[in-house]
Amino acid sequence: MILWYSGCGNSRFVADQLSAKLSDSNMVFIPEAARNNTPLQFQDNEILGIVFPVYSWSVPKLVSQFLRKAKITGRPSYIFAACTCGDETGLTIRHLKKDLRKQGLTLDAFFSFQMPETYINLPGFKLDTPENAQRKITAAKTQLEETVKLIQQRAQGNFDQLKGGSSFLKSNILKPLFYGLLITDRKFTVSDQCIGCGICARNCPLQNITMQNDRPKWNGHCTNCMSCYHRCPKNAINFGSATQGKGQYHF
Repeated sequence: MILWYSGCGNSRFVADQLSAKLSDSNMVFIPEAARNNTPLQFQDNEILGIVFPVYSWSVPKLVSQFLRKAKITGRPSYIFAACTCGDETGLTIRHLKKDLRKQGLTLDAFFSFQMPETYINLPGFKLDTPENAQRKITAAKTQLEETVKLIQQRAQGNFDQLKGGSSFLKSNILKPLFYGLLITDRKFTVSDQCIGCGICARNCPLQNITMQNDRPKWNGHCTNCMSCYHRCPKNAINFGSATQGKGQYHF
């Protein structure tokens, strides 16, 4: 089983690749499973993979909450996690282990993949150049081949090479500030370029957007994945003034 969450497609790409290469077609989209209270049932000798993007140098809150609250039957014999990030992972592995311990589960292996940036909601935060984005994707494809071999061998350990510096500050102090002060949908605006296509609503992983009078309306349950912004075919969505003129990216 592969549990996965993705907003702009980077982690979806990694999850799809791992599913195909490990011949594991049982993919569970975490937001949908959380909405439906889907129980997790494991067979003997089954592998569990958890794939997600790094948010604020940690596990996304929606992933963390699901892992802590999910009803689990049986126990996977091997658990790995694969996260994606634009730059650093911080203490993501430590936080994930804590989430799993709430279920009596132990993480066996942790992998990280550097992928193109998607979070541009603050001044100074910007997308990768197309060349740098492609470089990250090419490197990730190569890394995936090695990762699959390690998972098949049921390797144990932390294979993360992207921890970065000042991890305690970023993951334990800045993260709560991010969620408390910056994670909101009240700053989203829509320009007259909007054509009312509804792509933003259909692609919102939390189903937080509804269309009213052919315009998107955010309903207060946003995780700032930025899927709506990056997928808008007219670039009509902005997050305050921070995203204006910064371009778009989704895998």
